Amino acid sequence: MKSIDIGKKIIKEKIPLLPKNPGVYKMIGEKGEILYIGKAKIIPNRLKSYVTDSNLAIRTERMLSLTKNLEITTTSNESEALLLEANLIKKHKPRYNILLRDDKSFPYIYIGHKDKWAQLTKLRGKKNRDGYYFGPFASIGSANWTIKILQKIFHLRVCDDTVFKNRERPCILYQIKRCSAPCVGKISESNYKNSVVDAIDFISGKSRRIQKNLSNEMEKASKNQDYEKAAVARDRIKALTQIQTSQKINQTNLNEADVVSIYKESGKTCIQVFFFRSKQNWGNQAFYPRHDSDDDKKDILSSFLPQFYENKTIPELIILNSDIKDKTLLEKTFSSKENKKIFIKKASSKDEVNISKLAENNAKQALTQKLYQTDNNNNLLENLSKKFGLNNNINLIEVYDNSHTQGNDSVGSLICFSNEGFVKRRYRKFNIKNEKIKNDDYGMMKEVLFRRFSKAIKEKSGSLSLPELVIIDGGKGQYSVSRETLNELGLHDLPILAVAKGKNRNAGEEKIYHKTKEYKLEKNDPLLFFIQRLRDEAHRFAISTHRLKRKKNLSRSLLDQINGIGKQRKRALLNHFGSARAVESASLDDLKSVEGIEDNIAKKIYDYFHE
Repeated sequence: MKSIDIGKKIIKEKIPLLPKNPGVYKMIGEKGEILYIGKAKIIPNRLKSYVTDSNLAIRTERMLSLTKNLEITTTSNESEALLLEANLIKKHKPRYNILLRDDKSFPYIYIGHKDKWAQLTKLRGKKNRDGYYFGPFASIGSANWTIKILQKIFHLRVCDDTVFKNRERPCILYQIKRCSAPCVGKISESNYKNSVVDAIDFISGKSRRIQKNLSNEMEKASKNQDYEKAAVARDRIKALTQIQTSQKINQTNLNEADVVSIYKESGKTCIQVFFFRSKQNWGNQAFYPRHDSDDDKKDILSSFLPQFYENKTIPELIILNSDIKDKTLLEKTFSSKENKKIFIKKASSKDEVNISKLAENNAKQALTQKLYQTDNNNNLLENLSKKFGLNNNINLIEVYDNSHTQGNDSVGSLICFSNEGFVKRRYRKFNIKNEKIKNDDYGMMKEVLFRRFSKAIKEKSGSLSLPELVIIDGGKGQYSVSRETLNELGLHDLPILAVAKGKNRNAGEEKIYHKTKEYKLEKNDPLLFFIQRLRDEAHRFAISTHRLKRKKNLSRSLLDQINGIGKQRKRALLNHFGSARAVESASLDDLKSVEGIEDNIAKKIYDYFHE
């Protein structure tokens, strides 16, 4: 019996036992891995198509040939099944699903309206604080730029509460006219609240009133010969005009909408999402979903939307450049999720078609560039394999480096590269656990490699797949230790390159070790530039990881060493005294006067510093 027939038989035997409910089904492989996750209005009816259809897609046939088991989860309705499917696909990343890669939450601008002196800041993730959220913004850069312009116009504070409560004089932002210095009373509470209201109105799209008020303020100050005040108003008007121009108030008059356009070429796809809020364009982002080359745009876009919006606020209108499947179901599900009516439509009016075409052109340009980079990377990987006589085709490279300061804050790092470029989601850091080797580069490399590859060999959940090549930042010694470690784990065929810095550590003088040979490439060899690029990225990641760890350890408060002092009490103490050193020198009565610090806790703190 063919393997595909075995898979069909497993499904066929399960069908009579399944309830006729909506839900999600999972195709399971030989090692328990999830091959595919799908949703169904009636699970048995959907599964029958895998058994009875004679014209299955090649990808589906491959999946069925690997299927050894089937699992289902029923839901109360089809909308719940859709949301559960999207959630499980993002969690398990099955091999045969269309998958949104590199998904993340987008930044929002936040203003706490209940705060006495509201802070202007950016936030990601859950919106669990009271206040106003504006976004999403396509990138941290666009959110930061908008905050910078808002500072120029409304002079709101951006510092955190600890800094704000402990200032004795204005910071430089007051000097350059980007903050009104409420920390030291340079503005009244009522005037500051008026600025907060204006900022909220402006970012909500109500800018005409603010511009008119600023113009009146400038004219009044000029008549009163208060030219400094008039100049401030003038600069604020300039900044307001700048943000209106740069944010491109759109011609389609879209108040709250996402424009989603798909472009496919050479079996690869790019999806561009443009964010429109408050009649402003808040940027765009490109996505490259993983899918089979034969999948059509309708299927790709239909799978993309629920995964994309699984962890995001959904706007009232989604404009597409292509038809999709399950449009009615998606509208119903999104409307239920957001408790408001959500509309999904293909661009139809002239303005909608124009903005949709603009997004599609952006998708085309982004995909063309990515395909070019992929072709270039494929050539580099092929040349790398030929140069060093590697027997296997290289699709994935892992590069390792270590960093420490005289044995302190020791970390190892792993970066990854494929034909699509650096694979950030596969980057890993390793805090060195063995105290005896924290100043030993050889010992650190051995620990990092052993931890990484032993986990993969044991097939632990969440472990990374094996690469085709390992590159080490180091010379003969590092190569020998690395080769010995991989051999101990049975990975004799996994090739290693060690890249040693040249004499005087000059770029272009690198020596590369593989097996028993030493290589030195010409200074203008593209392959040398490629290896340097990999090595430098590994070094950058190792150094940044080490610095973060060192900064965290240096900033660890003395209060963290006292049992019973959690985040809330620590914050209360620091807000009251200003620093851990001030807490250390405080009297017992002073400690007792802090809100949230009970008498027994105050005594524990006092005793800790004075015993």
